[in-house]
Amino acid sequence: MPVSARLLSREVLPFLGSFAALALLALALDGLLHRLDLLWVGRWLGIPGTLLIIGSTAYSLRKRKLIPFGQPARMLRWHEGLAWIGSLLVLVHAGVHFNAILGWLAIWAMLINVGSGLTGKFLLSRSRRRMEDARQRMREQGLSDDELEERLYWDSLTFDLVKQWRVVHFPITLAFAVLATAHIVAICLFWGWR
Repeated sequence: MPVSARLLSREVLPFLGSFAALALLALALDGLLHRLDLLWVGRWLGIPGTLLIIGSTAYSLRKRKLIPFGQPARMLRWHEGLAWIGSLLVLVHAGVHFNAILGWLAIWAMLINVGSGLTGKFLLSRSRRRMEDARQRMREQGLSDDELEERLYWDSLTFDLVKQWRVVHFPITLAFAVLATAHIVAICLFWGWR
């Protein structure tokens, strides 16, 4: 299989598929709620969606050693799943309201955050796989460990640089958190609590 075809099938399609599935499923669920005249359900989906997104941050807390429990690899999978499902629920929630500017800013920040997370996931996976493939090929050529390290020096620096994508992901997450919090506070302040 040519390299471009492998890149497309291994990297680009899963990324686009995950993002497209999020958008299409949100549209389908929102359409179903409209069709069944259950708009009130969408209004309340923001709460469990937000709680799932908050729950997904346990991985970040574990990675920074702020919580002592949990296996990082398993928590990463939970982080990805909870954030995706939470984002889905928040998107369905947003589909019901077209007049909340602050809410829409939070939605765009959330979508950029999801895109950033997916990009980092796939870039990191690709870099790791590429470096391991190169290491394996060189081992098969009979290179010593010292020669391996010397030849892979620039690849390992590049891999370390790719791992720093979190430097970009964190401020995007922070912007989303601030906008979402402002939206929630505004709702609590201005909602007609009957």
